[in-house]
Amino acid sequence: MFHAVIQIDHHHAEVLHFNATDVERIGLNAHGSVSRRHASGVRTEHEFFADVCKALEGVQEVLVTGSRTGLADFKHYADKHRADIAKHIVAYETVDHPTQGQLLALARQFFLKHDRMAGVPTPT
Repeated sequence: MFHAVIQIDHHHAEVLHFNATDVERIGLNAHGSVSRRHASGVRTEHEFFADVCKALEGVQEVLVTGSRTGLADFKHYADKHRADIAKHIVAYETVDHPTQGQLLALARQFFLKHDRMAGVPTPT
């Protein structure tokens, strides 16, 4: 699918791939263990963010939503470790725990405006 939206924090991500009529949901949870080498959980967080990036492979435009810290940490990871995915992320929006329906409505509205401003017709 052409578009995706993510609701992410440090423990869970909900990825919605969608087009005008269909939605595919992928739920991802952070790995539960903390490595001995990085007691802060850095490695665990990187593994989780890597899984999220893998779920975005092949998507042309991505909107990432979540808390400020979750967005900042994911953006830092994607920019540093997954430039191939980061170039497809068109925006980061701070939102507070929307339902799946609210998230999808927000994303559809966002991409309609985004694609019009870019002069790109939204694919069906």
